[in-house]
Amino acid sequence: MAKNFVSNSQESVRMFKSNFLESLSKVHYFVPIIIFVPVILVTSYFAYDRNIGVSNYIWLFIAGLFVWTLTEYVMHRFVFHFVPKAKWALRLHFIFHGVHHDYPSDAKRLVMPPSASIPLATGFYFLFNALLPTNYIFGFFPGFILGYLFYDISHYAIHHFNFKGNFWKRIKQHHMLHHYQDPTKGYGVSSPLWDKIFNSDFIKKQNG
Repeated sequence: MAKNFVSNSQESVRMFKSNFLESLSKVHYFVPIIIFVPVILVTSYFAYDRNIGVSNYIWLFIAGLFVWTLTEYVMHRFVFHFVPKAKWALRLHFIFHGVHHDYPSDAKRLVMPPSASIPLATGFYFLFNALLPTNYIFGFFPGFILGYLFYDISHYAIHHFNFKGNFWKRIKQHHMLHHYQDPTKGYGVSSPLWDKIFNSDFIKKQNG
C-alpha cells in the first residue's frame, strides 16, 4: 500500500451514498466489547458444561490467544494490504483498510464494525470447530476472541491515547512507524512478534 495521502482530520471521507451503509462503516470503540465479551462468557460456560476440564480449557485458551496474534498479522499483511488491480476491488480495499491509512485519526473507523467482525468471527468459529476435537472449540475460541478484542481496543488506544509506560510506548511507536514511515513493515498491531519472525520489522538505528 503506497503512502499517498494522510489526513489528521477527526473524520474521514464519506464512503457510501446510502446513509444506512455509511452508518455500518462506523462504530464506537466500545461496541466490540459489548458484542464479544458475551461470546467469551457463553463459550467458556459451554466449556464447563461439556466438561472439557480445567487444564484443557487453560491450554486451549492460551492457544487461541497465540493463534489470534498470527491471524492478526496474516490478515493485516496479506489481506488488508493486498492491493488489487481491478477498479471494483480497489474500491473494496479502500473500504476495508485504505481509508484508515488515509484518515488514521478517525475514531469511528479504528475498530472493526460488526458488519465485518461478526461474519469473520462466525467463519473462524466454524473453521476451528472443524479442525479441533469435539468441544475443544469452547476453550480455544474464548482465547481467540479475547485476542481480537485486545487488538481492536489497543488499536483505538494507540491512535488516541498518550501512554506513559515504556511497553505501550513501544507498541504505539511500532504502529505509528507503519502509518507514517513505511506501510510495508510493522503489520503487528498488538504485538511486533510476527514482524520479527517474518522479517517485516523496522530496522533500528544504531547509535555511534
